[in-house]
Amino acid sequence: MLQVYNTYSLEKEDFAPQEAGKITMYLCGPTVYNYIHIGNARSAVAFDTIRRYLEWRGYEVNFVSNFTDLGDKVIAQGEKEGLTEQEVADKYAAAFAEDTRQLNIKPATSRPRATEYMKEMVEFVERLLEQGQAYEVNGNVYFSTKKFKNYTALSHQNMEQLEENAAGRLGEEEQEDKQDPTDFALWKSESRPDVVAWSSPWGPGRPGWHLECSVMNDQLLGETIDIHAGGIDLTFPHHTNELAQSESYHHRQFVRYWLHNGFVNVNDEKMSKSLGNFVTIHDLLKTDIDPQGLRFFLAKTNYRRAISYSSNRLDQTQGELDRLYRAYQGLLDANAVAPAGQVSEQVQNQVAELEESFIEAMDDDFNTENAVTVIFDLATLANKVQNQETATQGDLECLANRLQTWLGIFGIEQLTKEVVLTPDQEALLAERAAARAAKDFQTSDAIRDQLLITGLVVRDSPQGQTWELK
Repeated sequence: MLQVYNTYSLEKEDFAPQEAGKITMYLCGPTVYNYIHIGNARSAVAFDTIRRYLEWRGYEVNFVSNFTDLGDKVIAQGEKEGLTEQEVADKYAAAFAEDTRQLNIKPATSRPRATEYMKEMVEFVERLLEQGQAYEVNGNVYFSTKKFKNYTALSHQNMEQLEENAAGRLGEEEQEDKQDPTDFALWKSESRPDVVAWSSPWGPGRPGWHLECSVMNDQLLGETIDIHAGGIDLTFPHHTNELAQSESYHHRQFVRYWLHNGFVNVNDEKMSKSLGNFVTIHDLLKTDIDPQGLRFFLAKTNYRRAISYSSNRLDQTQGELDRLYRAYQGLLDANAVAPAGQVSEQVQNQVAELEESFIEAMDDDFNTENAVTVIFDLATLANKVQNQETATQGDLECLANRLQTWLGIFGIEQLTKEVVLTPDQEALLAERAAARAAKDFQTSDAIRDQLLITGLVVRDSPQGQTWELK
């Protein structure tokens, strides 16, 4: 039975979607004013991996993830680059698409933009005003948190302390406008020149940040959704405010399961531009790293745990992934003694036992760490079987299929590296094969070392020598 950790209850709960076989899932996407950083990518990778697992288990997943394409950050970036808000949003939405493509993140079922739902957002605010859940002051509309029962149920905060902290952050003008310091903006008056504003019954303005996700959920997934996902930093205030306004609007449960991923630190410190350790995916992908290695690094730790990025840890993960590449390639290169389709009972039982362990790990709140351990157990079995003279073609294909399938859930789909040999490498390989046939192992080892200097790693098996790029 699949269990997920619900931030709302702070417990693992049995997972059961509203409609059998179908899941509605929403992931808060980025504000498109700059290239995404490694923390943004961690969230995208984590929930893409979860989505892939759910689909492998047979669910149809309606996966929506938004772009916030307005706001002060977009305006400021436009002023910096001499671009309009839309041009900034278009530029960085395209960069997001390219960066996530290289990380093999599946396109969302829907990728809405906030500016596409202005009419619906105004109507949403109007209804909250009619219900007495919101109030208008000087063209600004605020949500009254004290009129919503259990406002802090998701964030598990003390309301009195929250009110005190909020009051300390407000300026004099905001203090005068708000009935309570914890109230939040649904609609903001906008009168700055050269800044886009939208018409509303309260005058020209812009929606509050939290409003867009409630409205897009409502329009694209329905009044109650199965999974709402995002970074743990979004629990408060973003998701707290989303929940309050959506449940006030519909008078029913907004989200059945709240899933939040942990932070990403850099070199064991909190990522910050002031510390000079701000890492963007765009810059990382310009280097010679394997994008799949970066993806594997972000995916292999359980999504709720914090991870710490460093170049050394990424290199270590790449080494682990290379071991899996080699195991898969070895299965393709091995010679079998029986025709395709024939799987030995022993291999069949071993793979079935490993698959049971893989599912058990992933059903435990998507415990990718334990699932990766199972994948390496599969690779160990693959290495053992491919070197046996009794290996059948069915054995090799069964093992290769499972390795490809489980790594595919982690978004690792390109398991072979094309190796184009130079004429010198081809000549050395032929010379080495002749030396081994003559049992001249001293010469064979010397040539292997020569090939390693050229970037080619050579290995021997009962089926002959194989090679790959180091």
